[in-house]
Amino acid sequence: MTYIDGFVLPIKKENLDGYKEMVQKTADLWIEHGALEYLEAIGEDFSENEYTSSFPKLVNPNESETIGFAYILYETRAHRDAVNAKVMADPRLHALMDPENPLIECKRMAFSGFQSIVHKKK
Repeated sequence: MTYIDGFVLPIKKENLDGYKEMVQKTADLWIEHGALEYLEAIGEDFSENEYTSSFPKLVNPNESETIGFAYILYETRAHRDAVNAKVMADPRLHALMDPENPLIECKRMAFSGFQSIVHKKK
């Protein structure tokens, strides 16, 4: 089976172009350092009904924000830990982050690691 890091985060709509540019580069870093897959997506359908909830309830975006969803796929949790250590030590990652003008609010981002139980591909 595989291991997945999952993310849900608010993104200011005015920062979408800069965010897309940044995650193109971060995706390259994760793949270069060994991740199997990297996906970033912007929310489009946040419908809910009496049986389900939606990501906006999780991160509580304001009207100027949308929701981003991302996942990174690894072989195992140990593989994930090794890849993330390399990425976090890579100065190119830190060069993409501007603490004076962040593209996202990390404190409102939800992040967790998951052990897969089913993984099928076409």
